[in-house]
Amino acid sequence: MKQANELNIKLFGDGADIDSILELYKKPYIKGFTTNPTLMRKAGISDYQDFAKKLVKAVPDRPISFEVFADDFSEMERQAMIISEWGKNVYVKIPITNTKREPSYPLTEKLAGRGLQLNVTAMMTLTQVAETAKCLQKSPSSYISVFAGRIADTGLDPVPMMAAAIELMRPYPKLELIWASPRELLNIYQAESIGCHIITVTPDVLKKLSLVGKDLDNYSLETVQMFYDDGKKAGFNL
Repeated sequence: MKQANELNIKLFGDGADIDSILELYKKPYIKGFTTNPTLMRKAGISDYQDFAKKLVKAVPDRPISFEVFADDFSEMERQAMIISEWGKNVYVKIPITNTKREPSYPLTEKLAGRGLQLNVTAMMTLTQVAETAKCLQKSPSSYISVFAGRIADTGLDPVPMMAAAIELMRPYPKLELIWASPRELLNIYQAESIGCHIITVTPDVLKKLSLVGKDLDNYSLETVQMFYDDGKKAGFNL
């Protein structure tokens, strides 16, 4: 199997802990970063703009996606314009719908026409992919983010859907497909195999890259050793 630096797919770090992000920034195979309001809240961030500007200053040469957090489309538009000014490497994340199930297609098309780099997020259907791709035609560069991991959580295999999404996007060379919310290291290789452009990966999954190519007999022995050691430490007896 390929090592991280041999992959054709771009690995984007996904998170909001600035120390973890800066550690990942040292690795040349990490090609960009994404975050969202949920990750930022978990990281204890209270000043969105301050965090974002510090991050852009620390990571000036790789794409970073920041998400709007409004539910009204006019307010989303206002926030998007502010976010887009934070740096040339900034992509503005727009949710595929608001909480009222109203699609964001008109806003996406409007912002793309203004030349914003967008990351349309939280998609889970091919209809969403097809309609969004049309709306992004005038964008200089944008991402279509499909939450393959969440699709898998419903019991569906996301690989055929992601492969179909690639085909739908083929007429739009300025657009890139993101395999979002991966659940395991294998997802990186699944995404690579179908020609997906980008996969967002959390630090926990990235840590497992050291296991690529590991001898399975040795891995089996290490697992047995772990069980034995923990049994001893627990003081179990029968």
